[in-house]
Amino acid sequence: MNLQFLLDGLIAGSMIGLGAIGVTLTYSILRFSNFAHGDFMAWGAYAALAVVGAIGGSLPMAPLSFGWPLLLAMVVAMGLTALLALTLDWLLFARLRARGQSIIVVMASFGASMALRSLLEFMFTSRPTYFSRAIQIAQPVGFGIRVTADQVALLLLTLALVVGMHLFMQRSQRGREMRAYSQNPALARVVGIDVDKVVRATWIIGAALACASGVMVGVLVQIRPLMGLDLLLPIFAAAILGGIGSVPGAVLGGLIIGLSEAAAVQFVGAEWRAAVAFVILMAVLLVRPMGLFGVAER
Repeated sequence: MNLQFLLDGLIAGSMIGLGAIGVTLTYSILRFSNFAHGDFMAWGAYAALAVVGAIGGSLPMAPLSFGWPLLLAMVVAMGLTALLALTLDWLLFARLRARGQSIIVVMASFGASMALRSLLEFMFTSRPTYFSRAIQIAQPVGFGIRVTADQVALLLLTLALVVGMHLFMQRSQRGREMRAYSQNPALARVVGIDVDKVVRATWIIGAALACASGVMVGVLVQIRPLMGLDLLLPIFAAAILGGIGSVPGAVLGGLIIGLSEAAAVQFVGAEWRAAVAFVILMAVLLVRPMGLFGVAER
């Protein structure tokens, strides 16, 4: 039996899970669904592409299709994407949140998403582009599974980012403050937690991880302005499936969504792939609205 779909699902799920971390943090801490989050992925990928172009040359490290310039570009792009998110919050979201109109904030995120997407198309056109056009030969590893060096490297990078994020949330002072604020905002203010710093940390972490996910999509697939929009529904489905506010839940939800989509392509047909995330999302909302690791609101 060909189990290639398991590897494909694992890779897709890891990218979805990284994006879902930002969504679950934004919702649990800022109390709104940010529909511009997918566009942070696209902006991060294009920012990394621009930095690679400025450095000059890809300088791949065999057997990878990329080298240190892309790794450096991703770090810079993560910072630039975080700056974009902070600027957007300062210009738009913070002003609306101060009025206590959560629905208006959600609608504003729709508008921001369309604006960011259109601006990308204006600057870079809608034609897809690539970090590298080098062709990698997938190596067989058994059970019909073939894997490339890029896939292995990006899976390891995803693991490192997820472990780092988990340690930050569990052991750092800022991470504990973010968890406390997400559970009880009023009590967090009473005990002296700096809300502004928590909000800034939320935007920085979410946007940086969205950028990393976008770069991974660009390396393995392609870069285009609509790449974030295509992943938006799977990302939200993963965040809800894992449980709003749970970082491990977001990652696990991403893996479940990715594997489910890959299985649908393998056994049902590629035309059903886009429907899988929607079906899972509806099932979770009907059966267990708090998700796998979420806690029911009281």
